[in-house]
Amino acid sequence: MERVNTVIVDTVRTGSGKGKPGGSLSHLHPAALLGDVIAALVEITGVDPDRIDDVYAGCVSQFGMQTQNIARTAALAAGLPVSVPGTTIDRQCGSSQQALQFAHAAIAAGHADAIIVCGVEMMSTHPIGAAAGDRDPIAQSVHERFGGLVHQGIGAELIAARYGISREHSDEFAARSHRLAHEYAKFHNDDILAVSTPTGLHDRDETVRASTIVEKLAGLSPVFVDNAVQQRFPEISWQITAGNSSPLTDGASALLVTSERFAAEFDLEPRARVVSSVAVGSDPIEMLTGVIPATEKLLARTGMTLDQIDAYEVNEAFAPVPLAWLDAVGADPDRLNIAGGAIALGHPLGATGAKLAGTLVHALEHTEGRYGLQTMCEGGGMANATLIERI
Repeated sequence: MERVNTVIVDTVRTGSGKGKPGGSLSHLHPAALLGDVIAALVEITGVDPDRIDDVYAGCVSQFGMQTQNIARTAALAAGLPVSVPGTTIDRQCGSSQQALQFAHAAIAAGHADAIIVCGVEMMSTHPIGAAAGDRDPIAQSVHERFGGLVHQGIGAELIAARYGISREHSDEFAARSHRLAHEYAKFHNDDILAVSTPTGLHDRDETVRASTIVEKLAGLSPVFVDNAVQQRFPEISWQITAGNSSPLTDGASALLVTSERFAAEFDLEPRARVVSSVAVGSDPIEMLTGVIPATEKLLARTGMTLDQIDAYEVNEAFAPVPLAWLDAVGADPDRLNIAGGAIALGHPLGATGAKLAGTLVHALEHTEGRYGLQTMCEGGGMANATLIERI
């Protein structure tokens, strides 16, 4: 049977908006914002909308304006034919990376030829956890199994303690993220869609602070200090601050993913090939270390080593996550998040996976590298990892 290769034709995203009232994107409807990105992707690539088989959208906080299957409503908002369906995916922070994985599987199996992979999250109007209100969404039996679950911020503190990551090291990494994001923006903003807002066009990442330095970050107070948690986990030193964490962010992103044959038939020019992808579960208390076994599983599946991979995108939910990943897998830090990461560029949950895939494509083109690896930690103790090859 002939091998069916999956390719990424092109990518579009919004600039990040601060995920709080008054942020540049905060007045917009999430389905309309995602619809604008999808419409721009269709226009840029020139793909025939009638030939699109499906829309896979990542979205975490599926309540309020982000409910009612936002993939479908965004597809309609984009003006796609009513024959194009859509489905919404929640794998927490990796939702639109999982969408890419599902699209790769569908195309490789011959079930589809062209899928829009996308995601959206408006954290200014849909805060983390708001859907549950004052009720715990975790079943009591799960708490009992693990001695009580904790939130991601505590998970980041536990990772810092386990891997011996100091506050200074986390702050240095955060400052690096802002510096690289600022420098890279000079030649890597061509995938940003200028979005009309009540205050004008928004066409940049407003979460990047070029003036960020370690000395300023050192003055910020830890945000998750909890005496009860300290009693349970005395090893925690309390170092996670607003400065070495990803900010609350609004944004949307999209990729056109097709079979290689489809791209050739319709004169599309793909930029990268999806080689392989995996998903894993990990400890739900530390929660954020899944990037390590996900990377190991992907390397084992592909038979590759890290020194054969030219660029890595490891989502910067909190600084200790990529730092622990570097330590555990022995990767080259100079190949990690060369365009900055979520600490500077923001982390619009459901949109981040597709956004990072686009960044990875750009990074490979900029460095003339061949292979790129993307991995993301996820709520509940999970992670995705994807390997792509520049065309």
